[in-house]
Amino acid sequence: MNKNLLILTLSQVFSFTANIITVFLSGIVGSQITSIKFLSTLPTALSVVGTAIFTIIVAKIMGKIGRRLGFIFGALASSVTCLLAAYAIIQQNFILFCISHFILGMGIAFAHQYRFAAAESVEQEKVPKAISTLMLAGIVSSFLGITLANYTKNFIPNHLYVGSYLLLAVLTFMPVIFLFFYKNNEKTKIDFNNKYIGRRLSEIIFQPRFVQAIIAAAFAYAVMSFLMTATPLSMHVMEKISLEKTGLVLQFHLVAMFLPSLITGHLIKKFGHSNIIYIGTLFYVITIILSLFEQTYSNYMVALIFLGLGWNFLFISGTSLVVLTYKEEEKFRVQGINDLIVFSTMALASLSAGILLSLTSWETMNLLCIPFLVLIVLSTFRADILSRK
Repeated sequence: MNKNLLILTLSQVFSFTANIITVFLSGIVGSQITSIKFLSTLPTALSVVGTAIFTIIVAKIMGKIGRRLGFIFGALASSVTCLLAAYAIIQQNFILFCISHFILGMGIAFAHQYRFAAAESVEQEKVPKAISTLMLAGIVSSFLGITLANYTKNFIPNHLYVGSYLLLAVLTFMPVIFLFFYKNNEKTKIDFNNKYIGRRLSEIIFQPRFVQAIIAAAFAYAVMSFLMTATPLSMHVMEKISLEKTGLVLQFHLVAMFLPSLITGHLIKKFGHSNIIYIGTLFYVITIILSLFEQTYSNYMVALIFLGLGWNFLFISGTSLVVLTYKEEEKFRVQGINDLIVFSTMALASLSAGILLSLTSWETMNLLCIPFLVLIVLSTFRADILSRK
C-alpha cells in the first residue's frame, strides 16, 4: 500500500459514514417528522438523487482542480450539510431535512471518486486489489457510524438523533486533515482551457465490456439500495424489531459488503470479471429466495448478508472492469458518465423503496429485483461472446 492509497483509505473510512448514517437513520427520522408515512424514506432517496445529479459536476471539478482540493471541498460540504440536517431535526422541519440530504449527496458524490483515485495510484494490473483495499474502509465506517450514531442519539435532550448528525459533521470533516498529505499524481494535467481530446463518448459507452461493467455496477447498487433503504422501515417500523437489532443487521450487511474485498481483487484476477459477476448475481438470488420465508430477525440477518456479498462481487467487478475501457485523457469524462448512470439508477431505486414498501410487501420488493439480475447475466454473457470474436 502506497502513501496515497493509505490516505484515501483513511479518508474513505470517515467520508463513508455519511452513507451509513443516512441509510440507518434518515428514514426513521423522516417517519417521525412527517405525517405522510410513505415519504419517510424521501430524505434517504434524495441523498442518492443528489449524488446522481452532482456526479458529472464533481468529475469536472476534479479534472480542473485535482483530486486533493476536490476531496477537501467535498468533505467540507458534507460536514456543513450535516449541521443543517441537525438543525432541521430540532425544528421538526421535514422539507429542510430533505434539502440537507439532497445537498449531502454532493459530498457523497465526491467521496465516490475515491475508488477512481485509488485505481490511479497503482499499476493497471493492481487496480482490482487497490479498489478492494479501499472498499475495506466500509467495514470500519459501518461499525463506527452506526455504533456512534446510536450512542449519541440522545446527546441533545428532547431532540432525538440531533446528536447523531452533529457527530456525523465531525466524522465527515476528518478527511480534510488527512488530505493535506495527499499528492496529486495525475499523468494528464487538465486546466480550465484544455479541450477534450479523447474518443467520442458513443464509441466508448457502446463497447460490450463497458456495457457489461456499467450494468453490473448500476444494478448492483440499485438492488442493494432498494432493499437496504427499506430494511430499517420494514424491520423497525413494520415488524417492530428493536432499533438495536435493526442496526446490527445493517452492520453485518455492511461487513458483508466490504469484508470480501480482502479477496475479491484476487478472485477477479484468478477467475475473471465475468465469473465473479455471475457469482454475485447468485448471491442476490439467495437474498430474494429468503424473502419468501417468515420475516424474523435471523431471516433479515442472513438475507442482508447475502445482499452485501452480492453487491461486493458485482460492484468491484464492474468498477475495475470499467477502468479498463477508457484511456488516460478520457478518464474524468467517462468516470462522470459512469457515476451518473450508476447513481441515477440507484436514486430511482431509493425513491421507490419507501413507496413500494408501503403499497406492497417485503417479499414483493425482493421479487421485483429479478428482471435486473437477468439483465446483468445477459449483458455479461453478450460481452463474453463478442470478446471471443
